[in-house]
Amino acid sequence: MAGDPYQELGVSRTATAAEIRKAFHKLAKANHPDTNPNNKTAEERFKRVSAAFDIVGDVEKRKKFDAGEIDADGRETARGFAGGGGPWGPPPGGGFGGGGFAGGRGASFEGADLNDILGEMFGGGGGRRGGGAGGGFGGFSQRGADVRAGLEIDLEDAIRGGKRRIAFSDGRTIDVTIPKGAQEGQTLRLKGQGSPGRAGPGDALIELSIAPHPIFKREGDVLVMDVPIAAYDAVLGGKAEAPTPDGPVTLTVPKGANTGTRLRLKGRGLADAGGKRGDLFARLVVVLPDRPDAELEAFAEAWKRDRPYAPRRRA
Repeated sequence: MAGDPYQELGVSRTATAAEIRKAFHKLAKANHPDTNPNNKTAEERFKRVSAAFDIVGDVEKRKKFDAGEIDADGRETARGFAGGGGPWGPPPGGGFGGGGFAGGRGASFEGADLNDILGEMFGGGGGRRGGGAGGGFGGFSQRGADVRAGLEIDLEDAIRGGKRRIAFSDGRTIDVTIPKGAQEGQTLRLKGQGSPGRAGPGDALIELSIAPHPIFKREGDVLVMDVPIAAYDAVLGGKAEAPTPDGPVTLTVPKGANTGTRLRLKGRGLADAGGKRGDLFARLVVVLPDRPDAELEAFAEAWKRDRPYAPRRRA
């Protein structure tokens, strides 16, 4: 990926982790291949923002990028070999044997591959001295980089678990198993699904976010929903059907219920970090008939005249 990952995500270098995550989620959602089928421009944009988030969305990689230790592709720049600094850099005041490294030539290894440098230094042939599967010189063979991606899931999948397909910035798509009781912001680690490397591939880190739901509002591990009830059920009591993430249930509306009255459905909410589910609260909303009703209006007039009362907001 060429360019600056901060610019790719449209954030400043002083942006917080939350601001970076928010920017990535917005761009990834807008350019996701599932949202833009057969749109090569959106696909490339999705790859770029995913690669940018892989750098600045990871605390350690961001530190290294800001310090110039890795580039925008996550490749190490081997700054320790270029004039002091780092355990392998030349000592102050002249380096190894005066005038810099490699026989006083003052050679700069900025941007070079660490294994190749070590191989040339010790005659290992491209850093592969030392043998062994995936082995580099003296244990310097590097594992592939981890890659990061965001995945928005439905509330029902967060509760019950499920499977979702995700596309990575390199064009690969894999099926992700969503665990039962998944949390907002939870990161799933997929072993061996990252970038290739001499010591094997890295991992894929998938950060989950729960999509807003048209019915249920999240308040931590508690869910809240509005349930409309008829005016006569509010006065006399009655029954009302209500949806839940586990299927519809029948509620008992208490006599004299008001808009705002909450009924608790225990264990029907989201799961907490320990796997225990919170509650679901049904907020009753009194709804009048859609069409005018002459008898209801006459009753209301008599009620207003003979039994006036002053409604007030309940705490």
